[in-house]
Amino acid sequence: MRVSGVGLVVLAAILWGLSGGLGGFLMDKGWNPLVISFYRGTVGLICILIWLFFQPSRWNKPMLFWSIVAGVGVAGNFGFYFISISEASIAVAATLMYTAPIFVFLISYIFRLEEMSIFKWLAIVFVMAGVVLLTEVYNVGPDSITMVGLFSGLAAGMSYALFIFGFKYANNYGQPQGILTIAFLSFSVIMLPFIDRGELVSVLSSTDLLWMVLLGIFGAGLSFFFYITGLKRTTSTSASIIAMVEPVTASLFGFIVLSQVLSGNQLGGMGIILVTVTILSVKQSQKKPLNV
Repeated sequence: MRVSGVGLVVLAAILWGLSGGLGGFLMDKGWNPLVISFYRGTVGLICILIWLFFQPSRWNKPMLFWSIVAGVGVAGNFGFYFISISEASIAVAATLMYTAPIFVFLISYIFRLEEMSIFKWLAIVFVMAGVVLLTEVYNVGPDSITMVGLFSGLAAGMSYALFIFGFKYANNYGQPQGILTIAFLSFSVIMLPFIDRGELVSVLSSTDLLWMVLLGIFGAGLSFFFYITGLKRTTSTSASIIAMVEPVTASLFGFIVLSQVLSGNQLGGMGIILVTVTILSVKQSQKKPLNV
């Protein structure tokens, strides 16, 4: 059971990484990041509705509330992630998004849900140093990453943290398929006012419609199903490590398909972030495993 669970989590992480690559590919073809985000989430919603049809979920007010919170997190994560890709690169955006555990710890500390140790403060310092190297904010020039790219990547991480909190609390009151249905429905409602309606409709008659559909299936539909199912069959500690396949996959896609190359400093920064967040996630998972 554990081997199959690990395999499903790996598959989910690979699909998330590919979705970042597909998003970058579609942006290179001229599509707006928010339109791409909307199709990713909306097609994902259709996939999750199919899951819900075969496995109905119970509904109650606390589950609905926390699922909507998770939906806000999904909207911010998808939207800011693709904006960061457009302003920086796939590798930078994917790695910045994986600062999410740092934001989880900070929020937990602010709301007194958890005490901060010296190790956790050091982890935050290391991640910040990694962000500086990865984004090369000290290198002001035409090839440097924009502040929009930097803050959008961090905002994607913060939004991911919000999704983690929302999903964790909603899971106490309902099943994953019901929670994700409400979350992705909330995502669609939240995103719609910010999108160019004309461009949104033009996708339907475009030759890129298939790519948009594949993006939603890979990046929100199948990936979430595989991840949630895999998490039931393995430990959250293992899942937290395996999920780091995503930025690696995204980076390889950016390098092979889009010719996006990282400098030595950026590779070092990526390594610092991934190693630190992995260690932090492992220690946290050993203390408070996620029940799904």
